Amino acid sequence: MTTPMNRQGRPTRPEEILDRGAKPATFTGNRALDIEEPLVFELGDRQRSGVDLPRPTSVKSRLGDIVRDKPIGLPGLSEPETMRHYVRLSRNNYAIDSGIYPLGSCTMKHNARLNEKMARLPGFADIHPLQPVSTVQGALALMQTLSGYLLELTGMDGVALSPKAGAHGELCGMLAIRAAHDAAASDRSVVLVPESAHGTNPATAAFMGYSVRPLAARDDGTVAVETVREALGPDVAAIMLTNPNTCGLFEPEVREIADAVHEAGAYFYCDGANFNAIVGKVRPGDLGIDAMHINLHKTFSTPHGGGGPGSGPVVLSKRLAAHAPLPFVVRDGDRFRLVEHEEQARSALEHAQPFGRLTAFHGQMGMFVRALSYMLSHGSDGMRQASEDAVLSANYIRARLRDLFTQPFGDQPCMHEVLFDDRFLAGTDVSTLDFAKAMIDEGFHPMTMYFPLVVHGAMLIEPTESESLASLDQFIDTMRFLAEAARNGDKERFAGAPYLAPRRRLDETLAARKPRLTWSEPKLDEAAE
Repeated sequence: MTTPMNRQGRPTRPEEILDRGAKPATFTGNRALDIEEPLVFELGDRQRSGVDLPRPTSVKSRLGDIVRDKPIGLPGLSEPETMRHYVRLSRNNYAIDSGIYPLGSCTMKHNARLNEKMARLPGFADIHPLQPVSTVQGALALMQTLSGYLLELTGMDGVALSPKAGAHGELCGMLAIRAAHDAAASDRSVVLVPESAHGTNPATAAFMGYSVRPLAARDDGTVAVETVREALGPDVAAIMLTNPNTCGLFEPEVREIADAVHEAGAYFYCDGANFNAIVGKVRPGDLGIDAMHINLHKTFSTPHGGGGPGSGPVVLSKRLAAHAPLPFVVRDGDRFRLVEHEEQARSALEHAQPFGRLTAFHGQMGMFVRALSYMLSHGSDGMRQASEDAVLSANYIRARLRDLFTQPFGDQPCMHEVLFDDRFLAGTDVSTLDFAKAMIDEGFHPMTMYFPLVVHGAMLIEPTESESLASLDQFIDTMRFLAEAARNGDKERFAGAPYLAPRRRLDETLAARKPRLTWSEPKLDEAAE
């Protein structure tokens, strides 16, 4: 006689669980580990505090007329409540450690844990910019070494580490160009910028008071040297050209363009956002470039910011090296010192004419440590392979999607990013934005949308060298699935997407015209409802 299995207690077989639908209503509004998290002000109670402090004794205020005349209004939460709030919010973040980041021209690649370990060494993590120079010799030596490697990789002659981001680096490079013209008593007032350029390029030029003269691209997405020659004149101070450009293509006539610009007495500024595609393959200095910023997070595997401001070092040609800004590091025998004044600069370097100072201190030490760790751990051959793999990954995506997606400049090899337009969505009532929102439901961060502006409905995809073949295939298969769904008339999948994210799609017009950027305490009658 067999004894039947005891089926008391919790069900053990899936079919015994009642079918309550895909999304049962919950009392809390939470859905398992997807927790509905209110604002911290909504969680907190103004009548309590997470910290109990003794009331201060009578002390005469020295704040004068800036003394606070009403309660600060901070929400009162206990330490566990506060911790849980921010941990829960963090679980809704998408990061490179969560999945692929296909952002074109933004290069969100894996941040190696070795780099993080080095950045946390006490000798680097615990120093302060106002320490005596004698106590930070190791940090200065690291900065000098990093500078040397950047010069070697780019074929340039001068470097400035102080810029804190790409746009800041652009300003630095253009200020060096302005200083060179000023030294030659030249009052040139025009900067040439391709129409496909990143928006910071014309913005930087305009910020400095230059007039921007746009350059049209050819049918293949690149700039012709003839177009540049026609735009050059005695009023042109510089050209700002990205190579590889923002369409993901290498400018084949970059050397000829540089020669034409120099013959006209102008300088060549290169946006270094896409340097990750050519490291170890070609040196920008050999292409005739005079100034270029390098986003350390894009090329050398540092996080965005990394705990503080980012870092956008600028490398300068021999024509501009003398105008590098303060401060900079020089070596005296076996010691290093920080040059912070123009008099010191002229005595340290024979022809130094720094244009001034961009910031009080250098860019961010943690970024320098991470970038140098990446360089040393990879070596020249490893960095070259990283560039090759980044280009290979982008072309793999292009090859596997070209039968469904449309390319604005024809089916030609790309560099580290591949560009599609929205012609493949014609007649589907699905836009690029709709497509991107549907990708969120599939668990992907969308690609860069509507950039560059010269391409209608642009989808710019940069897989980087960090992704495995399996990761790329899953991304590609998802893109193909969504493209076929759009073509097959499944408009509902896209119209309200994302359906599965913690928050639904905004009314973008209303959000732009009537944004709610701050929390306001509800009125009493509203609170009572």
